[in-house]
Amino acid sequence: MLGFNAKESATKGLLGFAIYRQDHTETEEYWLPGFKTFEETVPDPVPGKWYSTLEHPVQSFQWGDYTAKINHDYTYRVVPMTGTPNNLVQGPPLEIRIQTESEDSGKHAVYFNRGVAGSQAYSAQFGNKSPEEIGDREAFIWLSRGLEEAILRFIDRANSGEYGLRASVYEFTYYPVLEAFRRASENGADVKIVYDSRQEYPRDANDESIEWADIRSLMIRRTQPKSYISHNKFIVLLKDGVPLEVWTGSTNFTNGGIFGQANVGHLVRDEQVAKKYYDYWVELAKDPGPRNDYLKGWTGRETPDPESECCPNSITPLFSPKKELKTLEWYSERMDAAKETVCLTAAFGVHSLLAAILGKDKEYLRYVLLNSKANNFEVFSQDPDVRIAVGSHFTDALHRWTREVLTGYNHHVKYVHTKFMLIDPLSNNPTVITGSANFSEASTKDNDENMLVIQDDTRVADIYMGEFFRLFNHFYFRYVMNNQKAKAGSEEKKSSYLKPESSWIEKYYVPDSIKAKQRILFSRKFS
Repeated sequence: MLGFNAKESATKGLLGFAIYRQDHTETEEYWLPGFKTFEETVPDPVPGKWYSTLEHPVQSFQWGDYTAKINHDYTYRVVPMTGTPNNLVQGPPLEIRIQTESEDSGKHAVYFNRGVAGSQAYSAQFGNKSPEEIGDREAFIWLSRGLEEAILRFIDRANSGEYGLRASVYEFTYYPVLEAFRRASENGADVKIVYDSRQEYPRDANDESIEWADIRSLMIRRTQPKSYISHNKFIVLLKDGVPLEVWTGSTNFTNGGIFGQANVGHLVRDEQVAKKYYDYWVELAKDPGPRNDYLKGWTGRETPDPESECCPNSITPLFSPKKELKTLEWYSERMDAAKETVCLTAAFGVHSLLAAILGKDKEYLRYVLLNSKANNFEVFSQDPDVRIAVGSHFTDALHRWTREVLTGYNHHVKYVHTKFMLIDPLSNNPTVITGSANFSEASTKDNDENMLVIQDDTRVADIYMGEFFRLFNHFYFRYVMNNQKAKAGSEEKKSSYLKPESSWIEKYYVPDSIKAKQRILFSRKFS
């Protein structure tokens, strides 16, 4: 993510920024492209085509290069452009050298799938075809973006009798994952899996897949109480009986979880954290019920809700079900105490406790990424400082954008399935809250759930922040454009072109405006 800033006096005649990228890792360099064009020079842009920012500069003070690769050494040259659309003039450039993060380093490995099957990139690369139609698994690899590979790699660590795996799963139908568990068992590892078997869905689909994979002997049914769900998606790796690492996150072990909706897998290498998850698994394997009173008492004692800020540089697991809503109350307090910004993803709407905080007037911007307009949307959507994106794709060709298709794997949650909150992620003391729980009452008091509170880890916050805005900007654009229903000759069509003069800048310097706050937020460390 690049944040630009300039003294207002220096922006006279500014038509935008051209961006040049040198890749020192792969020894290539070129001007980066964008979608928008000047109407004067490209009046009829080819649908789905990208255009060089040297000829059609970025008219924004924030821009994300989502083609950047992990663990790469880049130099970005940002060039202010003046003149006219037909005769652009380069101003003095600014260069910044950036080393992108590795997905896997130290205690944490974080893997986000693509999560945007309905995209111009997918349409351009694969056409409007399902992944199965394309063959050679090329589309699956693109959609997985390393998530599937990381899951299988984690399970395959258990390749002998000195290892063990303890998993708790909700939807469990993706055959390669089930086969990996079977392979681990056949190699001598001690494998046990608690799975949701309470209601017809997902029980029946799980059972069918379990029988197909021939791993019934590894499975433990979670049946109590019937009206709730065992919503975990975690795996604990043990060596010589000692818990070493845990895989968790929002990803169900299904086609839709890995290749469809947006999801994250998060690996933690910390024996204390892994031991907490293992102890939790032992309690789940007892299938406690009927009202989970025993389990609620256990989770309350073993993973008590924080009373204030978490300890510096800590990783704190929080397990459900709990007797009260104190976990949600603590989340809302942390959100309320933010100093710079908050980022929240929600698949099933926003709980009233969080919505009430988002509804408060704050001096800074907050960002909410939703799968759909759901619970309490009206409570927090009135404040313009709360920026909202809702899952969307282009079902029809729309001016310069081609029609997009989804994988068809997800029927209920088609777009955003992640469950994470970021508190001041650009600061030196960020808070990342991530896991399986939907920040809801059911996730707190009824369901089997797990969350991690990661305090002061700027690398983890950077990864989550970058991925949040990759998804947020993708869906925000489609959400807005679908609402406008741009058509040939309409005002909406005109707004999809770049401005031929510097009037686009004005809103970025109106005191307390959304654009001004955004400009300052993403560049304040360097202003």
